[in-house]
Amino acid sequence: MSTSYDCSNPEELSAGLAAAQRAIAAKACVVLPTDTVYGIGADAFSPQGVATLLAAKGRGRSMPPPVLIPRVQTMDGLAMDISEDARILARTFWPGGLTLIFHAQPSLSWDLGDTLGTVALRMPDDSVALDLLGVTGPLAVSSANRTGSPAGQTAAQARGQLGESVEVYLEAGHRPVAGSDGVPSTIVDATSAPMRVVRRGAVSIDALREAVPGILDIGEEPPAAGAGTAPSLAKD
Repeated sequence: MSTSYDCSNPEELSAGLAAAQRAIAAKACVVLPTDTVYGIGADAFSPQGVATLLAAKGRGRSMPPPVLIPRVQTMDGLAMDISEDARILARTFWPGGLTLIFHAQPSLSWDLGDTLGTVALRMPDDSVALDLLGVTGPLAVSSANRTGSPAGQTAAQARGQLGESVEVYLEAGHRPVAGSDGVPSTIVDATSAPMRVVRRGAVSIDALREAVPGILDIGEEPPAAGAGTAPSLAKD
């Protein structure tokens, strides 16, 4: 039976984190708050846990979940060929609403789905999520909803969609804040140069370019050899 914990209560927070840690170790799924929306999470290194996550969402292997990490340094253990520009983005926007796609370390024994050798990493700016990641390690996490439905902005909303497919629900109030719509993370493909935005979200293209001027927006082509920087196609 699923159990919910009120993370605004310190005692329930402690009990909820312990219960979530046990659920993750048992290859089950949990719902946790993030700085964007609520997520459904499973052990990133458990094929059974990831399969349970995908089944709970009604999603196939062609849409693998990203991986949340507890600290920037974890990136090097999970990804390879990390450029200096990608490191600048990570240092600037993590923790926060930016997901970076890298080539995955080939030695890792995980199965996130049909990733084509890549992994999408993010460090969330949420204390409950970071506390959980600190005791579980990297988690495969996708938005807490059935595919095609709105993402849960509270654990209660997520439970209304996911029900008993999730063992532990960590309730920490509205995400991002009450009265606002959930905004997904911005996704940047860091597997090639120049890097490219593949989904707009919480971090704007202007903010990204303040850190890395050469980053490309969706649909933008790199400048021809010898040409200046291509104009942004982003719309205000």
